[in-house]
Amino acid sequence: MTVNELGKELSEMYENAPEGDKVAMIHLFGIRYSKIIKKNNYTASEIIDNTKLENGSNMNKSYQTEISKGVNLAEYVIDKETLIKFIKDYG
Repeated sequence: MTVNELGKELSEMYENAPEGDKVAMIHLFGIRYSKIIKKNNYTASEIIDNTKLENGSNMNKSYQTEISKGVNLAEYVIDKETLIKFIKDYG
């Protein structure tokens, strides 16, 4: 997955987040894509530079910290969607 594709996915997750959960979706993005981010040495800044919100702007650079938090949390948590898919495939 390219940094451009990650930016697009982050944009979609952010824009489609339930009211009040936008920051949580940024954390979830970091969790979900941490392996790709680490493997390719992508920075949170690069990912944000590749976002495109509905209003035509990029996400605020202050969200870099939130992406990093998600990437760090990935070592300790798994998101429900991934777990459910795993159980369906192998359970």
